[in-house]
Parts: sequence; C-alpha cells; structure tokens
Amino acid sequence: MEILKSILVASLLCIVINANAQDDKVINAFKKSYTYEISGDYANAIKEITAVYTADSYEQNLRLGWLSYEAGKFTESAAYYEKALALKPMSEEAHMGIVYPASALGNWDQVLAHYIKILENNPANTTVNYRVGNIYYERKDYTKANSYFEKVVNLYPFSYDALLMYAWTNLKLGKTREAKVLFNKVLMLSPDDKSALEGIGLLK
Repeated sequence: MEILKSILVASLLCIVINANAQDDKVINAFKKSYTYEISGDYANAIKEITAVYTADSYEQNLRLGWLSYEAGKFTESAAYYEKALALKPMSEEAHMGIVYPASALGNWDQVLAHYIKILENNPANTTVNYRVGNIYYERKDYTKANSYFEKVVNLYPFSYDALLMYAWTNLKLGKTREAKVLFNKVLMLSPDDKSALEGIGLLK
C-alpha cells in the first residue's frame, strides 16, 4: 500500500511539474510574440504562439486572431476568432475582434450579426450601439439607425460623435426641430464644426 501511495504521489508531482513547465513555455511565447508585434514582425509573432498552440486555449486563439488580422491574413484571423467564440460564446472581446477581419473582407452582414450578439448580452454597450447605428445609416435605414444613436445619446448626452450622427439621422427622417437642437449641441462641443454647420444650413 505504501509503495502504491509513493507511486501516486510521484505521478502527481510529475504532472504538476510538467504543467508548470508548459505554463512557463506559453507565457514566454506570449512575451516573445509581443516583442515581435511591436517591431511589426507579425510572422514571427504568430510563429511563437503556434509553437505552443492548443486548440482549446481561448487566449491563444484570440491572440492568433489579432496577429493574423494585423498580418493581413483575414480569413485565418476570422477562423481563430470563431474558435475563441466557440470556447467562450459570451466573450465581447472575441465578438469585437472578429469584426475586424469581417469588415476587411467586406462581410458587413457578419459584422452586424456579431454586434447584435453583443447587444443581446449587453444592450448598453455604447461603442456597439454607435457602430450599428452607422451601419444602418450607411444602408439608408434611418429609422433603425435613429434608435441606436438615441441609445448612445441617452447614455452620453454631450458626446460629439453620437450627437452628430443623431442630428443627421433626425434630419434624414424629416424631424427638423429635433435636428436643429442636436446640431446646435454639436456646435457647443465643436463651434466651427463643418458637418453641423452644413446640417443647419440645410434647415434654413
């Protein structure tokens, strides 16, 4: 019995030692990849992570998603982000990450789908609400765009970007009184703002 216990303890000790060694190896790989990234050497930054890569690591997939995007490998980037999302479906950072390669590839429906997924879990995310508003504005769906810009302005009533887009959306919807008020608020933030002055000019 004592011999069996000794073998079990030795086995567990080996597992712990190997796990610690692997952790050190991964951390060192991340450290080196950051150094390569700073110098713009994305190929070697990627190589450092792939050398220790395990498919079930959220962190490694997320890192490779970013580095692949920076390297201009958009399809590979999206694939790594998808793996990260499969591991942690509610991750906002992974959803936010995948929109970079998706937008670079012109997959705006995919971009919108990921933004909507974020808002299902976090309706008050102002960055995402603003970006969704912009997508609908570019698609000339001003009613939908208006609802997203309104959410941002309700949370940040004196924020330049959201106020300006909210003003233009109201103008597009024919809400001239609301648009004038909003354009004037933009001018409080940026007194010589060309876009706000242009909008007010259209109201005269």
